Order: sequence, then structure tokens, then C-alpha cells
Amino acid sequence: MISVLPGEVKARSMQIPLETLEKLEIYQHVTKSLPARAVRASAWLVLLPPKGRRIDWTDHSQGERFRRRLRGRDEPRIRTELDDAAGTPVLLARLDGKRATAFDRLTQLREHLDALLEQRHTGLLIDVSRLDPDTGREAARAALLAVFARIAPLPKLTKEKTPGWRLRDVHLWGPAERIDVESLRLEALGNHLARWLTALPANRLFPDDYRRLAARLAKREGWEYRFMGTPQLKRLGAGAFLAVCQGSRRPGNGIVHLRYRPRRRRNVRRLALVGKGICFDTGGVNLKTARYMHGMHEDMEGSAVALGTFLALARRNPPFAIDAWLAVAENVIGPEAYRPNEVVTACNGTHIEVIHTDAEGRMVLADTLALASREKPDLLIDYATLTGACVYALSTRMSGVFTPDESLQQDALEAGRESGERVWPFPMEADFDEALKSEVADIKQCLLEGEADHILAARFLKRFVEDGVPWLHLDMAAGNHKGGLAHIPTDVTGFGVHFTLRLLEKRGFLPGEG
Repeated sequence: MISVLPGEVKARSMQIPLETLEKLEIYQHVTKSLPARAVRASAWLVLLPPKGRRIDWTDHSQGERFRRRLRGRDEPRIRTELDDAAGTPVLLARLDGKRATAFDRLTQLREHLDALLEQRHTGLLIDVSRLDPDTGREAARAALLAVFARIAPLPKLTKEKTPGWRLRDVHLWGPAERIDVESLRLEALGNHLARWLTALPANRLFPDDYRRLAARLAKREGWEYRFMGTPQLKRLGAGAFLAVCQGSRRPGNGIVHLRYRPRRRRNVRRLALVGKGICFDTGGVNLKTARYMHGMHEDMEGSAVALGTFLALARRNPPFAIDAWLAVAENVIGPEAYRPNEVVTACNGTHIEVIHTDAEGRMVLADTLALASREKPDLLIDYATLTGACVYALSTRMSGVFTPDESLQQDALEAGRESGERVWPFPMEADFDEALKSEVADIKQCLLEGEADHILAARFLKRFVEDGVPWLHLDMAAGNHKGGLAHIPTDVTGFGVHFTLRLLEKRGFLPGEG
């Protein structure tokens, strides 16, 4: 179990209940007949081929009963129950056709579980035995991810205690070969950590709370931990980062650096994950209106995704090195807050003309990317809820990706399709830099007009990534989507963990699904 102990962090943070996913038992049954302990599950999800396909019920213990229930019915979901003392609920659920995307499949499995699984259920049977082997394996993976996402609790502060999930075990019957359940569990754990942190109320995750939480996670997991606060950042010349947090009187503004290194290995590949961790964003002296300030406790979701991805990877003990750089700060208004028309100097020597104090994300990322890329990683990914322009371009259904590397862009597109966390690329042509030319500094932070702000933000960030470092910028337009996204049932999506793991398969860091 990973948790922040209540006695250590006291009132401001909470226990992170990852044990809900860690303790869930998954049993895979590759036998032809259904084992008795699986039959006793308190809910059954029976996945069926698309409408119009013949279903062979031979050797299924409930085949005749289900055949009668399906006769003449075309609905995608049909609810029934077993003829037993408990009246065990069963959902006979059809899949979409072969052209269904991973996003479609994950969405459909979430909807099927919404119609079946209740908090009172202690056991779930997922039956894919009536599907062909490839479809059955794909559906089983999607169903497990949807189960993990559904039972993962998020912070809830109420006077009355709310009952949690009672699900203890899941039985998977049908795939001819076992699937890698533990890798799926780690993906889900990483996503859950990202969603949990992002959903914490604004007064429960101040920068110092976040820093201490990361330190305790590192100690528990055996990661290396370093924190660069204001004194260290001043010595490094990180003027862009310091400009943003100089208006804050709270401790903890700074860069959290986590390191995982494989044992007894040298000259390994290196992965760097960078995340925007603005715990609250008022907009600074260019103050946001109420509509746009509401929800700004989620402006640290990029760092939460970087941390969740780090957890999901480090728990695998991979043969490559991983660094996570979390840019933790708050952007508040006050007499010391930075102002438009100031010129600050980043740690790579770049002089930046401040145009708008609500473009703070690219400021803290500038210094953080410069520090991360100095170590020459083999792949550098940054995550940020960065621009409204990306949301206007894509809505909150997809996120934007930016990279000058065409092969990395293609891998990112494919990883988005395969993970169900869909992304779309935007141009990175050098002529966009003309808009950021400054008369008093090396570069403008942004423009006052909103035109192509997501692209200009990416071109700005590129200035702080050292030459030769493969880099991908993820503008997380889909970090919050009303009603959930793909298999995630909550508005806060933790978008990026699943995508990154697929991308790392494409780039040869992780083995493929097989």
C-alpha cells in the first residue's frame, strides 16, 4: 500500500487509498468449464459478439438460459439473473463491431459496468468465453481497466461517511492465454494517484503539502528524492520559475526531483518526465474572473500525471533510468507578485519579457525543462494543463501533442489510439517564433491575443530543451471531461498515464503487449 500516513501530514493531506486497487484479487481461469468459485461471484458480466453474430453456447453452464433470454432481443445490454438463491445479477452485453477503436471499447466497457456493478458486490465474473481469442483478450483487458478505474475512490469530504466498494475479487474466464494483469494494475494505480492528487481541494494541497507527500512516497518506494526550493533555484539562476512564485508567502514552492535507477546497471537509457504543478492559479496580477478561476486547484494535474506515470513505471523495476521533475508552485496575487513588462532570466540564460502573468505554466516549465534536458535523457516528456487554446481546438475529448520529431509524433498518435487516451498533433514550424520576438529581451513569454497560443507556448518551451534531446509536450486539454472519458468514470481523468506507457512501448523502453 502507498499512503501518506495521517499522523505525518495531519489535516491538510489525506491518505491515498491505493490499497483499494492493490488488494483486489484477480483470478484467471483458462479451463473449459467455469470453476465453482467463479460461479459464486455476486455479479456476472457476460461479453458477447456484435449483433448478428451467432453465439455458440456449447459447454456453457448457463448457455440455454442465456439463449432464451437473448432470443429476439437486439439491445446492447440485457439484464437478467441466475436461477440461484441469491438471484445473482447478470449483464449480457454485446460488443461493437471489429472497427471499434480502443477508445470506443473502453467507453463501452465502462457503460456496461455502470449498468451492472454496485458497491455491495464482493465478486465479479467477467466472461469472455463466447468471443474469438483476439477479441476476448482485448475485451478482458478493457474490462479490467474499467473495473480498476471504477472502484478507485477519490477524495470526498462529507460529514457522513460514505460506503466504499466491497469488491474483493474478479474472476476472468475465457481468454485462451493469461493476460498481464499486474501491468494493467500498475497503469491503473498510476492513473488513480494522478486523479486523487488532482481532485484534492485547494486548501488540502498547498505546495509544501505536495512536496512532503512526494518525499514520503519516495521514502516508502525507495526512490531518490531532492527538492530545489527558492535558495537553490536562485543559485541556479532559475528566474522564470522564481518570478511566478515570488508572490507566494507559503513554503514549498520549488522543483521536486525524483530518481529511479535500475540496480547494477550502467549506461542505460534514460527517461525524463516533467510536470506542471501549479497547486492554485489565480492568474496573478492579471487576475482571472470567477468563471475561469474556479477549478484552478486542478492546474497541478500535469505533475500528478508525471508522478503517477513514475509510480507505474518504477514499480516494474524496469532496466532504464527514470527522472521525474515536478514544478510545484502557486500563482497568487500580492505586493511581490510578478508583473507584465518585467524581464526575467531563466537558468539557461534566456531573457524573457513577461507579457501576461496568467501564462505562468510555461514559465515554471521553462526552468524545469532546462534542468531536465541538461542530463541528456533519451526521451523527455512534459505534461501540463497549459492553454485554453488547446481546449478550444480539440474540446476536452483529446489532448494536444507537440514535438519537432516526426517519428515521435507518429508514435504518439498511435499510442493515443491504442491506449484510448487520444491525442492530436499541432505544427511546430520555426516561423511561429516571429510572433514571440521581443524588443527588450530574447523572447516574449506569450501574446496578449489568444491566436495559436497552444502552438506559441510549445515553441516557447522548445527554447529551453537542449539540442538533440527527443522531446514531447502534452497539452492536457482532456485533463477534465464532464462525465469521464474512455474507461475513466470521473470528470478528473488523469489523462496521460495510459498514453505514456503505450508510447514507451513504441519507443522500445517497454516490451509490447504481445
